[in-house]
Parts: sequence; C-alpha cells; structure tokens
Amino acid sequence: MDDPPSWIAEFTVTPRQLGAQLDAILASGRTPVHISAVAEHLAGRAALPPRPVAITFDDGFADLPGPTAEALAGRDIPATAYLTTGAITAGGRSLLPPAPMMDLAQAPLLEQYGMEVGGHTVSHPQLDTLTADELHRELCDSKSALEQVLGHRVDHLAYPHGYNSRAVRRAAARAGYDSAVAVRHALSSATDETYRIARLILRRTHTVRDIEAWMAGDGARVAPYPDSLPTVGWRLYRRGRAALRGPVFAG
Repeated sequence: MDDPPSWIAEFTVTPRQLGAQLDAILASGRTPVHISAVAEHLAGRAALPPRPVAITFDDGFADLPGPTAEALAGRDIPATAYLTTGAITAGGRSLLPPAPMMDLAQAPLLEQYGMEVGGHTVSHPQLDTLTADELHRELCDSKSALEQVLGHRVDHLAYPHGYNSRAVRRAAARAGYDSAVAVRHALSSATDETYRIARLILRRTHTVRDIEAWMAGDGARVAPYPDSLPTVGWRLYRRGRAALRGPVFAG
C-alpha cells in the first residue's frame, strides 16, 4: 500500500517497492515455489529445485487479490497467502485493528492468479497463550471456512506473528495441516522443522540490497535452532497476561 494504516505500516511496502523487490528475487536466480513444495521436501516426499525461495503474505489485506497478485502473476512468481478468516468475513470476529481487507469470497481468485491459500486462524490471536479448546477452534474453524469457499483441502498454516509452542505445533498437526510457518527472522534450510518453518519479515525499511543479501543466503541466521531464553520468558509473560485479560492480538 502507498498509505497503510499506522499499525501495519512497518510491515508494508509500496507497490513500486514490491515490484523492485520481486525483480531482485528473479534476478538472483532463485526459483520461487509454493510453501507446499517446501513442506513436501521437509517431509521427504519430493525434491526442491536448486536455490528455492518461498514468498508468503499474511492476513488478507485488500491489495492481495488486486495489485499484489497481479505483480506476482505478471512475473510468473508463485506465492502463498495465509488468510485470517474472521477479518475477511462480514461480521466476523477478529483481533486485527481496522484496515482495508479482501473478502473471503475472493479467495478462489487468488488461486486463479497462481497463489496458494493457507490458513491464518480466525481472529489472529497469540496461539501459544490460548486454552486447548480456543486453540482448536482457531485452527479448525478457519481451515473449514477456507475449504468451504475453495472447494478443496487447505493444508498449510501460518502462526499469527509467528507465536507458537510445542503444544501449538502438535495442535496444528492434529487439525490436519501438513505444515506451518513461523517467523524466526531467519533463513530456512533443508533440515528446518515442518511445523515451524522459518521466515523473514519484510519491513518498510528493507531495501533491494537486503533482498539481494537474503537471496545470496546472507544477512540472517539459519534455522532450525532452539528457542532462546528471552523467547521462552516472553512466552510465559504473555500467557500470564492472557490468563488475566483473555486472548490478545498477535502483532
């Protein structure tokens, strides 16, 4: 977006920046793939092309089935879109602050553009702070809503803001997802975890040079690696806060 809401501005780029960054990815010689290809490789069922890269979009903002999908399709770049069903359904429940959003009925249009659709929960909560029942509803209800509108299985999940735990990862598998992406601010690898695939967050301050460094395998650590003590401590704090105040927006 050129003029995003302030709460999401840090995690957006302008249409012009997006085009330049996608061109840099292609110029790097990387082969863009859907996240399903990464999941199949991590499960030992298929090989990846040389130097793969997976491009993902979270939430389902209004630009996605329009200029963003067009920019990708015009360059023949596959990508994966993870949709927050409560935020893109009229009258739906969502913790996301106000922003222009696509409509759930547009999800099939994303596939027509060559994008793969995955789940991103119903309301975008911090999944690792929920009760077992709340977690089940967030994972399963969003999956069901997407499958109904798309007419086929939805096999891939993104944890809102990357928040997850062993219990969340087990719940994702039980809910029927074949993979899940976190954040981790890291490059993924051939030994990454299927239910905690590392991603890099693209911020508005990142430049084409940053993209070029990532495509060269530089500028970030490589997953998998164990959670740090600050990460564990932050999770415990958020759990305590959620126990007192209820589910909290993951952002």
